[in-house]
Amino acid sequence: MPLKLNQYFGFLRSIVIYYRPTQILSWRRFYSQLLEPGDLVFDVGAHVGSKTRFMNAAGLKVIALEPQEPFASFLRKTLPKQVSFIQAAAGEKNQNLTMAVSSKYPTVSSLGKLFLDSAESAKGFENVSWDKKQLVKVVTLDSVIDQYGIPDYIKIDVEGYELQVLNGLSRPVKMISFEFLPSIPKLTENVLERTFSAWGLPFQSGGRGKSQVSLEQLG
Repeated sequence: MPLKLNQYFGFLRSIVIYYRPTQILSWRRFYSQLLEPGDLVFDVGAHVGSKTRFMNAAGLKVIALEPQEPFASFLRKTLPKQVSFIQAAAGEKNQNLTMAVSSKYPTVSSLGKLFLDSAESAKGFENVSWDKKQLVKVVTLDSVIDQYGIPDYIKIDVEGYELQVLNGLSRPVKMISFEFLPSIPKLTENVLERTFSAWGLPFQSGGRGKSQVSLEQLG
């Protein structure tokens, strides 16, 4: 289906933002220092595939997940052949869900109800509208692990759906990163609480976006 004008400009905006030449070497260096060649990584919320390509260039084995069109079709056609691509979101269970899509700013399209409800009044989202709906496939990280193995690292960038992504993961993973939105701190608190409880550690919100955990308990 041809893209409408606002969708076309939204797609181009993402390409320009995430493929800045000045970022390429620094991201490759970052992943090369963080992980070893051959390590298995999941890129959950690959979007235009910039991090997927940077990780692949660092010699990592990448499994990329992206549900949203037209980005999924773009990735399927352009990702390096050694990258495994899954057109799906990650979530609590295998199902189909309706994603709220922003044609103008597609990078903030989301399945997360708390994110969508909070973003309407959050700083930085004043000009964003979610004007489209898209039915997408959702899979659990456990099901991806069943197919590809336990990853050494999971990168999660899913616009407020992080907690649901982690709820679909029951096995320990060495390293996970996720997005922090300062204007909606509750999202991060929920993810940290879920993560620390999985480790058997207490977690307490300090209020006003501040969260606390004992360093002695971590060490």
